[in-house]
Amino acid sequence: MSTRATALRALPSLDALLRGGAAAQLLTRYARPAVAEALRAALAAARAAIADDAASVPSAAALVADAAARLAALLAPGLRPVVNATGVVLHTNLGRAPLADAAVAALTAVAAQPCSLEIDLADGGRGRRDAAVAAHLVALTGAEDATVVNNNAAAVLLALNTLAEGREVVVSRGELVEIGGSFRIPDVCAKSLATLREVGTTNRTHADDYAQALTPRTALLLKVHPSNYRIAGFTAAVGLDVLAALGRAHGVPVMEDLGSGALVDLAAWGLPNEPLVADRLRQGADLVTFSADKLLGGPQAGIIVGRAALIERLRRNPLARALRCDKLTLAALEATLVLYRTAPDLAAALPTLRLLTRPLAELETVGSAAAALLRHGLGADYTIALVDSAAAIGSGAQPTETLPSKAIAITHPSIAPLAIAARFRASTPPILGRVHDERFLLDLRCVEHAPDLLPRTAGCP
Repeated sequence: MSTRATALRALPSLDALLRGGAAAQLLTRYARPAVAEALRAALAAARAAIADDAASVPSAAALVADAAARLAALLAPGLRPVVNATGVVLHTNLGRAPLADAAVAALTAVAAQPCSLEIDLADGGRGRRDAAVAAHLVALTGAEDATVVNNNAAAVLLALNTLAEGREVVVSRGELVEIGGSFRIPDVCAKSLATLREVGTTNRTHADDYAQALTPRTALLLKVHPSNYRIAGFTAAVGLDVLAALGRAHGVPVMEDLGSGALVDLAAWGLPNEPLVADRLRQGADLVTFSADKLLGGPQAGIIVGRAALIERLRRNPLARALRCDKLTLAALEATLVLYRTAPDLAAALPTLRLLTRPLAELETVGSAAAALLRHGLGADYTIALVDSAAAIGSGAQPTETLPSKAIAITHPSIAPLAIAARFRASTPPILGRVHDERFLLDLRCVEHAPDLLPRTAGCP
């Protein structure tokens, strides 16, 4: 008999492992089927190793240890907290806006017990799940009514399907944006079962272009704010006020997809201007859609504000149920909106605004402390320097604008920047920076505590 065959026959059976003392502790911590599955995988791995190179037969204890590691990995969450040192504040891949403490508390309060999601506590009848959020949005924007779905793409889809199914939506070619993840406005429109009527050119669209496109089949005039790109040079676009006047003259509603959407004037904190939702309504938009987890600083949701009659039509669409928010989202969003209405210092209460407005002096203080920790922790072979940096708002907001920032630049004579980045990602929690000009950079715009930048796993530098 071959060496491989002898080794394979020497492996213990699954039943023997489950009956053995080595597995007893696992069976007290995990369900028996889960332990059996992990042991089965450990045995399969051992068989594969023996078949490949006649490896030695692992002991029962080694197989149980393998199974224990697999079970521990099973328990590890797929979504893990990370340190955002990328220099992008609202990073889509990192979950966009961090929630305020008040929002986290509100979410937690309703997570583990029943709540008044769809019940009117005054009369005991059925309530409307978006009622509290809608009331705050009306107060903050001046809209007649508001509703919420699970993201802004869903908000656009619901509005187009409700108002324009089987009819035409007129939009400028220069506003047919891709909103991220290869999702494009024309694709969303197609799924809504509306027909897109493109007008103008990529760089220039005039009011007459919209007027000439109006037919009895026109259901909606759509304006899309270019929140994630800019066209410069020989350009022309139709203002919302002009488009709204055209819509009123022909009895066609006008909708604007703002993308990020701001509830307060960011210029008050020295940030680049972003269109205010309230201003867009005052300029005549019948509906405005925007995200809750971008500049607003709340959980992922798509907000729709505007004329009450149109909002009510949206609520009655069966799609509204498919796209609705759960109690956790609504609780976090309501708490965030309450901050906008009541917080004496919004920048202090809202993490997104706080991160966007941190002074350079504060970043330098954190950076100096972090650099000292890294010099000690990484060793003498690494070069650590505090350098000027440029951060971005992110998630499509003000794509041509940057925020002055500070970063720690890390280099090594024999380790490539990408390899350094990989080692920092292996930390617990993972530390995410960026590689630029042959240096690994840890941008400090979103790092509030110096020790957060020190890697904490054995596999790190």
